[in-house]
Amino acid sequence: MRDTPQPAPETVETEGQPRINRRQAAKIRTRQKVLDAARALFAERGYDAATIRDIAKGAGMSTGAVFANFQDKAELFECVFAEEMAGLLQDIQTAAGHEGRVAERLAEGLTAGYHRSLEHLPLMQAMIARSWFQPEAADERSRTFVKPIIQAIVAVLQGGIREGELRQDLDQMVMGRMIWDVFIANFRYAAYDNWGIEELTPQIRKQLDLILSSQLARQ
Repeated sequence: MRDTPQPAPETVETEGQPRINRRQAAKIRTRQKVLDAARALFAERGYDAATIRDIAKGAGMSTGAVFANFQDKAELFECVFAEEMAGLLQDIQTAAGHEGRVAERLAEGLTAGYHRSLEHLPLMQAMIARSWFQPEAADERSRTFVKPIIQAIVAVLQGGIREGELRQDLDQMVMGRMIWDVFIANFRYAAYDNWGIEELTPQIRKQLDLILSSQLARQ
């Protein structure tokens, strides 16, 4: 007696990605709903005050469904961090992509980053705080999410070197990290001194002018 052929699982198309079945697609949607709810809660309350129970409630599902997709709150936060850094990278690259002097391009890019992050300052505060208190392995992963942003800053510096604006012997990676560190440090003013974009914009411009002044090529 022949076995009755079983129907193949229904599949759906995702742009630029292999075909997946409907169960896999549903799992992806569920995971993204949890991430969206977590991001909203972290942005509202920060890391410590956000609970898995409230994240699950915000996603409209049980805590069991959350744990089916994420091991714990730390992993969930790390995924939100990765998404935020990817968005920040895109905003900085877009704003810094025009032609012009290095300081101006970087100021435009980093100001776009402030525009993005000030909308959910508690989330950025939580990200900065967590970077000081997490296991070494988690810290290494966090650095991989930040690295493309530093590379984007370095790319602008390299453009300045090619155009003859900056010195040929400029230490690109040290300078890139320094500019990123200054960008992050300014969030303290936003958090404790209630600075908005009106204060942060001239601040980062002055800082960039000072940082780059010693690296300008001789005219």
